[in-house]
Amino acid sequence: MNEIKDFLYENQDIDYRDFQSKLIPNVDKSYFIGVRTPVLRKYAKELLKEGKTAAFLSELPHQFFDENQLHAFIISGIKNFDECIEKVEKFLPYIDNWATCDQLSPKCFSKNKNELLKHIDNWIKSKKTYIVRFAIGMLMSHFLDDDFDEKYLKAVSSVKSDEYYINMMIAWFFATALAKQYEKTLPYIENETLDIWTHNKAIQKAVESYRITDEQKAYLKTLKIKTRG
Repeated sequence: MNEIKDFLYENQDIDYRDFQSKLIPNVDKSYFIGVRTPVLRKYAKELLKEGKTAAFLSELPHQFFDENQLHAFIISGIKNFDECIEKVEKFLPYIDNWATCDQLSPKCFSKNKNELLKHIDNWIKSKKTYIVRFAIGMLMSHFLDDDFDEKYLKAVSSVKSDEYYINMMIAWFFATALAKQYEKTLPYIENETLDIWTHNKAIQKAVESYRITDEQKAYLKTLKIKTRG
């Protein structure tokens, strides 16, 4: 553990630390060391290759954001699905920000989608903000292409929350769904199944996408819900 923490401080970038802390305002500035993402990704691969991850992965909660980022990158590189999902389940309750949540993206999930779905079904029902966000993110990453089913749209639209970071992910999910499965997704926008803020944010993000045609963008703009004030 000391070896890993020493490495993080040896690669500290104060300016980057200050920049990161502004992007993630829900945690204190002292939570950041300031190690750049490419450095953490490379280090995670080295630790996996050398088999030096067990002690670090078992040491939860971590003290610093950079440790959690490294943790996410290590898990993302585990090739065995059963081992990976075990580590994910242990780590998820400790995620406390959107960046770590979104960086956790195990490569082995793409080859084990049936098993993954069982876990997503549980995660999306969680009371913890970033577990729900992670569940929606996994549906967006793995189930909007060849494995698409309209039930995923229904599942995400059924999530009701006052949490900004959940609603932003719902909007992101529906914007991506519009880009990939426009005809199936459009009724969820036309019928206003999402809360007003999320509905409008989904349209905004979809309109910003190069994967949406100009004709589709023009129509989506007419579906924005006007709010007072």
